[in-house]
Amino acid sequence: MTNPKQPKIVIIGGGTGLSVLLRGLKYQPVDITAIVTVADDGGSSGRLRDEMDIPPPGDIRNVLAALSDVEPLIEDLFQHRFAGGNGLSGHSLGNLILAAMTTITGDFVHAVTEMSKVLKVRGKVLPAANKSVVLNAEMEDGTVVTGESKIPYSGKKIKRVFLTPDDVEPLNESIEKIREADMIVIGPGSLYTSILPNLLVPKIGDEVVKAKAKKVYICNVMTQAGETLNYSASDHVQALMDHMGLRFIDTILVNDGDIPEHIKEKYAKELAKPVVYDVERLSTLGLSIINDKIISYDNDVIRHDTTKVADLLYNMVIENKNG
Repeated sequence: MTNPKQPKIVIIGGGTGLSVLLRGLKYQPVDITAIVTVADDGGSSGRLRDEMDIPPPGDIRNVLAALSDVEPLIEDLFQHRFAGGNGLSGHSLGNLILAAMTTITGDFVHAVTEMSKVLKVRGKVLPAANKSVVLNAEMEDGTVVTGESKIPYSGKKIKRVFLTPDDVEPLNESIEKIREADMIVIGPGSLYTSILPNLLVPKIGDEVVKAKAKKVYICNVMTQAGETLNYSASDHVQALMDHMGLRFIDTILVNDGDIPEHIKEKYAKELAKPVVYDVERLSTLGLSIINDKIISYDNDVIRHDTTKVADLLYNMVIENKNG
């Protein structure tokens, strides 16, 4: 049961960044709705998508696990990935369970709802659409790359991304949650392949832009080769605004904590470097800037500090609700 007095936060994204954020936010007294991308076409998710004609379950699976309130062993079981076995290798058990539940219930959204009950999920998890979408990227040289998993490896600079079919419908519940929200959080996550596929679902993007809620963008800490090479913080925001056609973000949350040299060197091998937060240009875009040390490390992999970011978001939504 959700408390009607709790602030309502809608979080839009996908990938690891979204799951990391939700692990901290679920402990705050807020009503969470996660709207999750269904554009993935690689790995286990892509195989199930192609073989069973269902939306790719991987990002949804990770979000369900992040918001779950079950014994760690049950979560580990849900996230278990098979290393061997004829046909099983590479599949995660959670993906297979979601695929089976979709077959049993006849509907992917219903399957997600039922799994949310099994995993005692704190909040609501909604796919951006109830069917698969294909993510395409038009490159600056005019060529088009089709498929979310192929876009980062094209070796070209992205001009824009778009969905096919272009008339995909969101869930009515997603629209309601966006309209009711006190805060809409966008990111963190891969800009072109995790965040924008949600906003490009026509009515979701429109409703986010129109929503009265405060809109907060959590900027990535590192650039990403094949997507955001050499992007500053304002470049990330500009890309979001270009795709939506107008300014719609109120606040950006950026990291100002130092990153150790040995970790920078490791990321540099992947052509990734810290995202520079260019204060002057961000200000000209009309953004409030919150800068803080919002990172932690997991085996020298940079992650957003889930507790710190959750605290910042909670304080923001309370101030906004009371103000």
